[in-house]
Amino acid sequence: MNGSSVLRKNSLKNVLSILESRLFSSASEATFETKPFKLHKLENGPNTNVTLSREDALKYYTQMQTIRRIETSAGNLYKEKIVRGFCHLYSGQEACAVGMKAVFRDTDSIITAYRAHGWTYLMGVDPFGVLAELTGRKGGNARGKGGSMHMYAKNFYGGNGIVGAQVPLGAGIAFAAKYNKTGGVCFTLYGDGASNQGQVFEAYNMSKLWNLPCVFVCENNGYGMGTSAERSSASITFYSRGDYIPGIWVDGMDVLAVREASRFAIDYCSSGKGPLVMETATYRYSGHSMSDPGTSYRTRDEIQEVRQTRDPITSFKEKIIGANLVNIDELKEIDKEVKAQIDDAVKKAKTDTEVPLADLAGDIYSKPLETTIRGVTPFKNLEHIRIGPAVNLN
Repeated sequence: MNGSSVLRKNSLKNVLSILESRLFSSASEATFETKPFKLHKLENGPNTNVTLSREDALKYYTQMQTIRRIETSAGNLYKEKIVRGFCHLYSGQEACAVGMKAVFRDTDSIITAYRAHGWTYLMGVDPFGVLAELTGRKGGNARGKGGSMHMYAKNFYGGNGIVGAQVPLGAGIAFAAKYNKTGGVCFTLYGDGASNQGQVFEAYNMSKLWNLPCVFVCENNGYGMGTSAERSSASITFYSRGDYIPGIWVDGMDVLAVREASRFAIDYCSSGKGPLVMETATYRYSGHSMSDPGTSYRTRDEIQEVRQTRDPITSFKEKIIGANLVNIDELKEIDKEVKAQIDDAVKKAKTDTEVPLADLAGDIYSKPLETTIRGVTPFKNLEHIRIGPAVNLN
């Protein structure tokens, strides 16, 4: 073998070695640039240059995939008529919840509207607890008595079915945090459809009067029940709707942008400056609820374009692979494990039993002053029983 052949062979070995190291080893962290944040009454905003560790990359990806799988299964269970009543899916909005939760401290709280399944999981309830609650079974988060819109966990004050009603409740949770000096911040979530509710503006006013540590988060997914934001709101700059309250606009399809905006919001509110309004520009793939096909007021092409160009999971996947934080085989393994976990949870939720009739008189009060409660008539009282939730809320 001549010298040039040896040189070519060694060069090929070096190239293969580099490719192999890139394939099987990962960087410990990487830096990314987010879209610019839009600011209202703020001189400085969140960092657009963000650092992501390999550990967090895997964590966020797993969480978003788990929420997507839970919602897909919830939709299928509804179509099978195993989930009854209302069911609102969070598919497409996963980066909002995962990004916010990424910076939560033990003292921070969250209250949201009826797209609560993903938040329930993030706040400590396993997928079985979510799906069993949806199917009305005793293994559910609220023993099957709450359903899709009424799930709770520690520091999670639930999904709430009345449009916008959770906003003043969130202000109350923030008031409690300030009164008790816990140092906590409450994230109060509502949609663009609820943004025109009068109680939202009343909560703004009280929160600013008392400088409450409350982050008002408008998850702007583009549409209310069946109307676009442009047709229902005279002003669609939701982050500036607080007027005298500072605001931030953030790309809600980028988990890292949401994380940095949330970190900024916590620092701002916990420093005694009062409330903040944060708008996350996101998108819902499904209809408003399962009874809404979601295609009468928008086109299928629009939905497909968002899926192909802005999907929060796909774009994050490409980002972390491109930065060599993870490799494709690792993510495939996560996909496989998440699918198996959710499939198993679905099977268990289907076969779990309902609570007995006697349990309907249980847990009406946390600390009852009276042991009897009114039944279906004033002449037939029920004995209050203390059962306790499937998940410890203390």
